[in-house]
Amino acid sequence: MHRRLDRSGAAIVCTGILHTMAASDPRHDTSRTRGPARTAASSAPSASTASVDPTHGADTDAAPLTPDALAALAHPVRSRLVAHLRESGPATATELAATLGTNSGATSYHLRRLESVGLVRDTGEGKGRRRVWSAPARSLWWQQDDLDDDSESALAWLGRDLVRHFAEQYDHWLEQSGGWPETWQDACGVDDASVLVTPESLQQMRSELREVVQRYRRVGQGNPRARRVAVYDFAYPVDLDRPPVDATT
Repeated sequence: MHRRLDRSGAAIVCTGILHTMAASDPRHDTSRTRGPARTAASSAPSASTASVDPTHGADTDAAPLTPDALAALAHPVRSRLVAHLRESGPATATELAATLGTNSGATSYHLRRLESVGLVRDTGEGKGRRRVWSAPARSLWWQQDDLDDDSESALAWLGRDLVRHFAEQYDHWLEQSGGWPETWQDACGVDDASVLVTPESLQQMRSELREVVQRYRRVGQGNPRARRVAVYDFAYPVDLDRPPVDATT
């Protein structure tokens, strides 16, 4: 079975919560602002990439995730580095350290570790010892059967890390939302729903949600009123005390 990993570096796991949160500075939008707003310290991960699961269509900007790469990614600093490079584009270790609030020397070490497993690369655009880093793939996929126990543990950590990151980022948005225009406050928010589905229909529903998000990825390009927004997709069974008898039930 194939599974995928979005640009956040965390598994989008099996609620229907579709979350949107403004993730950029509103000060260029002069309509009804109430005061300055502070941008988030790190890029909020997003589930807005197209599916790279072969059952949901191909993604030309996707790469396979090996057990070694998964082990390297399951780290609080390294998962944030990959997320920020995918979301915001190439950056130096010094720039990344300033954004994430980490030590530049330690950041360089973590970047080299990620480079060793192909999750980031040196663009060659830096001069001297100044290296510019990028994340070559927007999405990652893996073959479930190829993962060992350590890989499963790493995936579980990444899933929990995404939930923690979501909570931190959304709480930060709630603190700062009063400084944004009312139109943005009305547009952002959390929606939740419950659906009665089979695994196959749930996969289809989430695939359709990803297609919708994909259509809107660049819709605001060139518009000075547009801001980056994080969109999260979580789905999980509600009746945890009633697990299916087998995978086909």
